Amino acid sequence: MKQVKKPVFFVVFILIAVFTYFSIMGFSTYYGDIKTVHVRGVADIRWGIDIRGGVDVTFTPSEDAVDVDNDDLDGARSIIETRMVEKNITDYEIYVDQNSKRIICRFPWQSDDESFDPEKAVKELGETAMLTFRKGSSSDLSSGQTQEDLELVLTGKDVASARAGYQRESSNGDYEYVVQLTLNDSGKEAFKNATAEAAPTKGQISIWMDDIEISAPQVNDTIADGSAIITGNFDAESAKALADKINGGSLPFKLVTDSFSTISPTLGSGARDAMAIAGVIAFGLIALMMIFMYRLPGVIAVISLSGQVAGTFAAITGFFAFNDSFTMTIPGIAGIILAIGMGVDANVITNERIKEELAAGKTIDGSLYIGFKRAFSAIFDGNITMLIIAVILMGAFGTPDSWCAIILTPIFTWFGVSTAGSIYAFGYTLAVGVVLNFLFGILTTRLMTMSLSRFKPFRNPVFYGGKKKTGGAVNEN
Repeated sequence: MKQVKKPVFFVVFILIAVFTYFSIMGFSTYYGDIKTVHVRGVADIRWGIDIRGGVDVTFTPSEDAVDVDNDDLDGARSIIETRMVEKNITDYEIYVDQNSKRIICRFPWQSDDESFDPEKAVKELGETAMLTFRKGSSSDLSSGQTQEDLELVLTGKDVASARAGYQRESSNGDYEYVVQLTLNDSGKEAFKNATAEAAPTKGQISIWMDDIEISAPQVNDTIADGSAIITGNFDAESAKALADKINGGSLPFKLVTDSFSTISPTLGSGARDAMAIAGVIAFGLIALMMIFMYRLPGVIAVISLSGQVAGTFAAITGFFAFNDSFTMTIPGIAGIILAIGMGVDANVITNERIKEELAAGKTIDGSLYIGFKRAFSAIFDGNITMLIIAVILMGAFGTPDSWCAIILTPIFTWFGVSTAGSIYAFGYTLAVGVVLNFLFGILTTRLMTMSLSRFKPFRNPVFYGGKKKTGGAVNEN
């Protein structure tokens, strides 16, 4: 067995301690009255409508807009939804009133909005998104590049219409869903040249909504008449969704705010604070129980659980550069608590295995090695099961653009869209907690335990839940 060096415990402990502090407290600097947030903490969490309330806003076409039909309204709704997803706002509701040509949207307050000004919150959605067609795709971009580095082919004004269709597939004769794209005269020549260049190498022309790539179809032939067919693994819903986004980006009218008002929280910050206090008390009791029952491994388990909690907060606040902030709801807090329970369970299983090996007469090194090895399969099975459940919840109740929803599209096509931000938050925090349990509940716990076992004062089985070593020599190798 490869031995873990003594300094490993101190390195891991310091890293967890520093990470826990900054993930909870964050780090900000002030220049006069201007605050710059370098690392987001718990105070920067965007709370859901159920906790903090939010905004109810109604959009309508501007006065100069004419001939606005239901497809145009669906496209505008898709644009607003894209903006929400881009900002990681999952706790939202969007409705289209086709009779009065209105789009009704509800979403939570910003984390730093202290004035509760609904007009300020509405501006967060921005203006109508910019639709562009570009040579290549996101896979062609290197680190630090954006869609602006891809050559522009078309903009939204060059698109006449896009609609979902159903046609026979040429390869096997089966029918498939497609998106039928029609261009204005202003874009036909540019599209012809771009497709002529891409066709010989089966290149791609990607479609972007602001800085989000919504599709990257492969070019098989030169398209000279301005009528293109986008194929792919579409179903009726996903084909219409892509068509709506393309139509939304090329809307000939501007959306204006008809009215807005505030939404009172359904549960409020009191329920959030009560759950937080209950969580702290529960964590304290669990920490005492773990230390009392398992002694030194119990102390290490508490350190690892602290890192797991900190990692969950980091995944919510947008602590990491690759991860945006997340909308937190009451069910999301419940997901954190359940994930902590899974972390406690992992440590209990491991420590019980270690105690069993010590009781069987194994050495400390042998007991630790065999205990961690035998506990892993049980921990792995339980965590994978919970992770699958979390992914299914995220796919069923998340936004249609989420990766969980995309990979589970063949299943949920039969049931339709059921976006519910509160349930999605539960699945998200549960999934994050389970993944972190593998890191902190297994890896860091093992490293710290093995490291401390190298120190002579901790070479007594009593520190690991075994019987006190008395008299005689014991071979520890």
